[in-house]
Amino acid sequence: MRLDKFLKVSRLIKRRSVAKDIADQGRIDINGKTAKSSNDVTVGDELTIRFGNKVSVIRVDKIVETTKKDESDEMYSIVDEQYTTDGEAE
Repeated sequence: MRLDKFLKVSRLIKRRSVAKDIADQGRIDINGKTAKSSNDVTVGDELTIRFGNKVSVIRVDKIVETTKKDESDEMYSIVDEQYTTDGEAE
């Protein structure tokens, strides 16, 4: 599944266009490598998402084409979450 679609379906980011913009700005890594919105995401991948002053590391647990809101959090696990000040992780 494409990275931007995964982020939208899992509801990590509400709009696919926003997910595409963030990925294409180089603010998302897949397994340590900078990703574009068109990169494929597979089960077991770790996504590092830099959004505002927050850095989240997410592990992909499940991939489905569509999901209900209350089941979307089953698609991923939060491995780590940090808040930054002036660009450095705390």
